[in-house]
Amino acid sequence: RRWIETHPARAMVERNLLARTSARGHHDLRHDAVLAALRASGARSVLDLGCGTGALLRRLLEEPRFEEVVGVEVVLEELAAARSGLPPAGRGRVMHGSLTYRDPRLAGYDAAALVEVIEHMDPAQLAACEGVVWRTACPTTVVVTTPNAEYNARSGDAARPRHPDHRFEWTRAEFRAWAGGVAARHGYAVRYAPAGPEDPHTGPLTQMAVFSVLAGPPPGEDVNSSDAGTRRDDAASRCGG
Repeated sequence: RRWIETHPARAMVERNLLARTSARGHHDLRHDAVLAALRASGARSVLDLGCGTGALLRRLLEEPRFEEVVGVEVVLEELAAARSGLPPAGRGRVMHGSLTYRDPRLAGYDAAALVEVIEHMDPAQLAACEGVVWRTACPTTVVVTTPNAEYNARSGDAARPRHPDHRFEWTRAEFRAWAGGVAARHGYAVRYAPAGPEDPHTGPLTQMAVFSVLAGPPPGEDVNSSDAGTRRDDAASRCGG
C-alpha cells in the first residue's frame, strides 16, 4: 500500500485498517464456533434467529448437511440484504419476524442460532425471547453467543460497550447464570465454549452456550402423576406453550 506511506494521518489509518481486519477475523471465528456446534448436533434444519444481513446464513448454505436454513430478521433493510445474498431456488430462505412474539412458523426445526442477538434486548424483550425460542420454537439444539464483558478490559475501556445498541454485556458468571436458568426452566442441558480468541485472564472475546434438549418429562411435571399415560416424554412435548 504505497499510498499509505505518505498519508498525513498514516498512523490513524493503519489503526483503523487493523481494527476492521481484526473485526472480520473475529466475526469469522465466531461463526466457525457456531458452525462446529451445529455440525456436532446432527441438525439438518437450522434457524438463524436475528440473521441480520445473512453472513451466517451464507456460511450454513455452504454445507450440504444443512438441508433447510431459514433466517429470521425484524429489520426490513437487513432482511432484504440477507435475501439478496441467497442463491435462487436453494435450501435457504428468510422471513420477517420478531423474537419477542410467539410465532408458530419457528416450530419444527432441529436447531436455532442466536449469534450476537440477546445483548440488543432489554430485560422484558429477553424474557419474551426465551419463551419464543425455548418454548414455542423448541429446537433440539440452541446455540447462543454474546460478548464477554471481561474481555473489554483489553481495550483499556472496560466500561464502554462494544456497540451503542447493546443493552448489556455480561461477564462469564452472568451469562452462565442466565443460560443455566433458561436450561432449567425448559428442560435443556447447557455447555459453554469460547467463540473466538481467548485470553487466559479475561476469558474469550465471545462466549457461547450450547443448549441440548433433555429426554423425559418437562420441568415441574410430576412423574408419579396418575395421568402418566398422557405425560409428555419427548422433546416435542415441551413445545407450543
